Amino acid sequence: MENKDNYLETSKAERSVWLMKCPGLVSRSLKAPQLSSSSSTSSASPSQAVAKVILSIDPRVSSDDNDSSSPQFTMELVGTETGDVPKRYSMDMTKDFVPMSVFSETSQGKLAVEGKILNKFDMRPHDENIENYGKLCRERTNQSMNKSRQIQVIDNDNGTHMRPMPGMIIAAVFNEKKKAPAKTSDTKRTRRDRGEMEDIMFKLFERQSNWTLRQLIQETDQPEQFLKDILKDLCIYNNKGTNQGSYELKPEYKKATDGTNP
Repeated sequence: MENKDNYLETSKAERSVWLMKCPGLVSRSLKAPQLSSSSSTSSASPSQAVAKVILSIDPRVSSDDNDSSSPQFTMELVGTETGDVPKRYSMDMTKDFVPMSVFSETSQGKLAVEGKILNKFDMRPHDENIENYGKLCRERTNQSMNKSRQIQVIDNDNGTHMRPMPGMIIAAVFNEKKKAPAKTSDTKRTRRDRGEMEDIMFKLFERQSNWTLRQLIQETDQPEQFLKDILKDLCIYNNKGTNQGSYELKPEYKKATDGTNP
């Protein structure tokens, strides 16, 4: 014999129900009486009212004029919440949605169709409560911005976890060795006399005709900007060709150095 729990109960499939999109605080207010009644004694009323819906119709406007004659829905909460929680909400109704049905499942796994959705509502705070609702939203935003700090008690309080491990010490020494070459900075180079540096530059270009800036810095141990100023007066920078990126003496200085050779 087959188990009847495997069937879908459809006795309420044609019942009309509303689909309502509501803020979180309204959802909590609607659930609160159910929780309190379940935890109270059996004498509590199972059909306790949680809210009431007010339907407003303007009889002076004909339904053929425009859409403003459509019924206006308002919900009022009957809970006992205090503070800035709004009590009245406007319910914007729409019928333009995909046909849907509501299903339920019990703790025993029984499935049932509770009805088909007739109207869909979007709730928003009523105009008279919009100021209180704005204050509530600001308070909620401020609370979310406050970072909660947590304190964790360390079981092993003898300091074992705070001691540097061998791998950490090796890594620190390795990083120090890598940073060692950075000591040769321009701030620790001392400028020579301008005339003395020009003589040194001529001797270097007698040794070879082309030099890069980095090579000259290594040879002379002079600040980079100081060398650039001298090279600007004495040399030509090669932008292309086989000697691209290097300096060579200007033609007039080449003749002068050639004339000094025996």
